[in-house]
Amino acid sequence: MFKLFLVIITLLLVACGNPAEDSPSPRLSAADVLGNNDVEGFLRAEQPRLFSFPQDHGPHKGFRNEWWYLTGNVETQAGRRFAYQVTFFSTAIRSNEEDSCKTDVFAWCTNTIWMGHAAVSDVSEEVHYAAERFTRQEPGLAGARLNPFRVWLQDWKLFSGVDDFPWELEIFADDFVLSLSLSATKKPVLQGVNGLSQKSPEPGNASYYYSLTNLETSGQLFLGGETYNVAGSSWMDREWGTSALAADQSGWDWFSLQFDEGRELMYYQLRRLNGDTHPGSSGNATSLMGTQTQIMPEQMQLEELNTWQAPDGTLYTTRWQMKYLDNDWIIQAVFEDQLMDVSFQYWEGAVDVIESSSGKVVGRGYLEMVR
Repeated sequence: MFKLFLVIITLLLVACGNPAEDSPSPRLSAADVLGNNDVEGFLRAEQPRLFSFPQDHGPHKGFRNEWWYLTGNVETQAGRRFAYQVTFFSTAIRSNEEDSCKTDVFAWCTNTIWMGHAAVSDVSEEVHYAAERFTRQEPGLAGARLNPFRVWLQDWKLFSGVDDFPWELEIFADDFVLSLSLSATKKPVLQGVNGLSQKSPEPGNASYYYSLTNLETSGQLFLGGETYNVAGSSWMDREWGTSALAADQSGWDWFSLQFDEGRELMYYQLRRLNGDTHPGSSGNATSLMGTQTQIMPEQMQLEELNTWQAPDGTLYTTRWQMKYLDNDWIIQAVFEDQLMDVSFQYWEGAVDVIESSSGKVVGRGYLEMVR
C-alpha cells in the first residue's frame, strides 16, 4: 500500500555521515518519511485528477514518492502453493525547485533513489524468503518509462511489449528467481474518491491510488534448485504523492482479498500512535463485473484474534475477523512468519479468506502490517 521509503532515507543518512563501525543504523518511523515535513517544492495530491491508461502506469515527476507494488498467490498443476511480493519504490531526494543535478555534466548525479523489495512464501514448507536492493537512478541503473512500459532496478524489471498487456516480471534474488507473465482481467480500480486517497485531514496528506485487482498470472519460479511452473492471480497497487500520515498516525494494516467467485476487496486500517484505529481508514469493494463501491470505516469491523511475535518483540496479527455489511470472514495467514526482515521491518504475507459460518475457504489475498 503506502510502502516504505524509510530504508532509502536510512541508507542515505548512513552514507552521508561517518559513524563509528559499531554505531547502529538509524531507525525511523513511517511518519518520518510519509509525514508532511520537508514537502516544499513538491507536488501534492490535493484534489481529484483525471486518470488515463496506460499513461498512468508510468512515472509522475514532481511528487516525492511513487511505487509499483505486486502481490500474488500461485500454485503448480499438482497444487503446491507459493505466494510472492515485488515492489519498486522511488523517492526524490530534492524537489524540482531545488533541482541542481545536471546529468549532462555528471552522469552519476541523481535526484531519485530507488529501492526494491521481493519475497516468496513457500506455503508447503512454511518458509519465507525476502530480498532487498537499492540504487540511485542515474546513470540508467533504475527508472520508469512508457512506450514501452518499463520499471527497473538493475536486473529486476516489470515491462511490456508494444501493447499494454501482458506485462512481464523478472526478479533475480539469491534465494529465488521469478519469471511471470501478468494480464489484467478488469479495468483499473480508482481507490478513495475518484483515485484521491486521503490518509489524514491535512490537505495534501494523500496519494493518487489505483489498483489492478485481478491479474492472470503464469510463469516460472526457481527455488531450492527446482523449477516450478505456476499459475494463479496477482494484484497491483499504484500510488504516488508527497505526504500521507498525520502526526498522530503510526502505521497501518492493509488487506487485498480476491474471492473465488470473482469479487475483490481492498481495505486499509490506519493506526494512531497508541495503536487505535484512525478514522482515515478506507477501502473499496469490486464486483465480478468491475463495479466499485467505496468502503467507509463505519462499515468495516476488524477484530484481532491471534498474534505472532517477531524476534524483536513486535506483535503482528495473523488471524483476523472481518465483518463488512452482511459478510463475516476470517482472514488467516497461511503461516505466521512472513516477516520482511530487511532494512525496515514489517510483516507482509499471503492469507486465506474463510467464511466464518461454514469454515470454507472462499478466497486468497495478501496482508501488510506496519507497526
